[in-house]
Amino acid sequence: MLRFPDRYHPVPFNVCNRRICMRTFSYRSSSLWRWAFALAVLLLNACASLPAPSTAPPVHAIAASSATELGRMTAPYRAEPADGATALSGIRALPQADFALDARLQLIRHAQSSLDLQYYLLGNDKTGKLILRELRDAALRGVRVRLLLDDFYTAGLDPMLLGLASYPNVEVRLFNPFASGRESMATRWISFASEFRRLNHRMHNKLFVADGAVAIAGGRNLADEYFLRGAGDNFIDLDLMLAGPVVAELSALFDTYWNSEVVYSLTRIVAPNAPQEQLRARFEALTAPALAPLPPPVSDADMFGDAPIGAAFAQGRFDLIRAAAAAAADSPLKALDEGSGSSITGRFSTPQTLADRTHALFDTAKSGIVVISPYFIPGEEGIDHIKRLRERGIQLTVATNSLADTDEPLVNINYNNYRVAMLKLGVELYEVSSVQIKRSLNLRKAFAQSRGRLHAKLAMIDRESVLVGSMNFDPRSERLNTELGVRVQSFEVAYQLIQAFQIDEAEGVYRLRLKPGTDQVQWFSTDGTGEVFNDEPEASMIVRLKLLFFSWFVPSDLL
Repeated sequence: MLRFPDRYHPVPFNVCNRRICMRTFSYRSSSLWRWAFALAVLLLNACASLPAPSTAPPVHAIAASSATELGRMTAPYRAEPADGATALSGIRALPQADFALDARLQLIRHAQSSLDLQYYLLGNDKTGKLILRELRDAALRGVRVRLLLDDFYTAGLDPMLLGLASYPNVEVRLFNPFASGRESMATRWISFASEFRRLNHRMHNKLFVADGAVAIAGGRNLADEYFLRGAGDNFIDLDLMLAGPVVAELSALFDTYWNSEVVYSLTRIVAPNAPQEQLRARFEALTAPALAPLPPPVSDADMFGDAPIGAAFAQGRFDLIRAAAAAAADSPLKALDEGSGSSITGRFSTPQTLADRTHALFDTAKSGIVVISPYFIPGEEGIDHIKRLRERGIQLTVATNSLADTDEPLVNINYNNYRVAMLKLGVELYEVSSVQIKRSLNLRKAFAQSRGRLHAKLAMIDRESVLVGSMNFDPRSERLNTELGVRVQSFEVAYQLIQAFQIDEAEGVYRLRLKPGTDQVQWFSTDGTGEVFNDEPEASMIVRLKLLFFSWFVPSDLL
C-alpha cells in the first residue's frame, strides 16, 4: 500500500489552512485598559472551566456495506485484487466550487447509514446553514450524523448547533473548546489570552465521509466563500472525492479525533437552554430555506468532461480514476504535549507530523516539485533545503497569494523576507492576483465582481505524486494546528490538476523575477499586456508600511 514515508528530514516547507486564521494576540493601550482587561480575564475564568474528559466508550465509524446504495456503487473499489497487487482507490478531483458543493449535498441526500464531518470552519451563512439543514434531514431518515468542528469560529453558532444536536441520530462535538466567553469573538479573545497555550492549538482538518464508502478531503471549509457564493471574497480551492481503501483510512483518522481527550460533546460545553421542541423550532427558523437557498443546478459536465455526482446515482455507479492513495493526519494532541509527540498513532511514540511526512516526500523527487499554497513561509531551514534540492537539479515552482489579495497580510510580509533568496536559487515563483484573475477568460466569469484569492493546498512531485489536504506551508500548520492530507500516485490525476491550475500556462497570476544585476523583485503580468511592476502590484504604500510595522511585533512562528 502507498504510504507517507516514516522518516524525518528537516525541510523547507511548513504546513496549515484557515480563513482569517487566529494567529496571535497583542494589544497596546493605557494602564487603565490593561487593568480592566486583566480583571475581565479573571472574571471569565473564575466562572467556567472545561469538564473532565469523557469516560464514555469510544464510538467508531460504520464501515462501508453493500446494504447501502453508496456501498454498492463503490464496491468495485474495495475489492481485493486477485493477483495480490496493491489495492487501488477511486479518485475524482473537484477543483470547481459548484461541483464540490453539489457532491457534498448529493452524498448527504443519498447516505443511508452514516455521515461523519470534520471541519475547521462552518459558516453562519447560507452554505453553512444549508449543510446543517441537509444533515438534519438525513438524521430524520435514520442516518447517524457525527459533526466535529474546531471551536474557534463557532461564535454565534451555538443555537443552531444545539438545535441540530436535539434531533435523533445526531451528535455534535467540539475540538479544544472555549469554556468561557463563547458569546462573541470579542469575549473569546479574552479567553484566548488567558489560555493562550491551549487555545492557540486548533484543528484545521477538513473531511467528509458518507456511509464509510465515499470521502471528500481537501482545502474547503463549509462556508460561502469556499464555493464561490460569497458577495465580497471567494477562493480558488481544491478537494478530492475518494472511494476504496483510502476511505477506511480516513474513517479511522476521524475516529481518532472523535474519541480524543481534547474533543468534547457540545452539550457538555453548552447546556441546552430550552426544551427540545424550542431548540428544534429555533433551528428551523435559523436554517429556513429563505436564509439558506439551494445553489443553482450544476452544468452537465465539469472541466474534465465528467458528469455531476447526481448522474452517477442515476446510473448506479461511480466512474473514478483508479490509483494508489494513502491518508495521514496529525495527532489531535499535537502542540499540547510537553514532548514532541505528534503522531496519529500515539501521544509520545514518534516526532512525526504531517508536515514531516510531506517534507520527506519532497526528498524523493527526481525532477520537480510544484507547491500551491495560500500561505508560504519557508524559513531559514526551508531555504537551506531548497538549496539542496536545487543542487540535485530539482525544479521548484511555488504559487501563493499576492500581498494585495491575501487574507493574511502578516503572513505575506514574512514570506516576502524569503522571496529574493528563492529567486536567486532558481525557484519559479508566482503570486495570485485578483486583477489578473479578472483579465483571465477562464476565471473572469466564475469570480464576477468578487475578489479572487488562492486557498487550495496542493503539492505535486514529478508530476505523478499528488498531495492534497488542509496543509498550508507555514509554521502554524507545522507546529500548532492539526492537519489532514491525502497522497495519490497517479499521472492521470496529476495531469488533471496541471490543467485545472494552469501550471504550464499560468493565468491570473504575476510571475516574479529579479531585475538583472540587482536584488529587486519585479512582477510580470501573465495576461498578455506585458506589464512589469517594480513594487507590489495593487498594494498601496500605506498598506505596505503598516504591515511592515506590525510584522516587527508578531513572531513568525505564530504565523
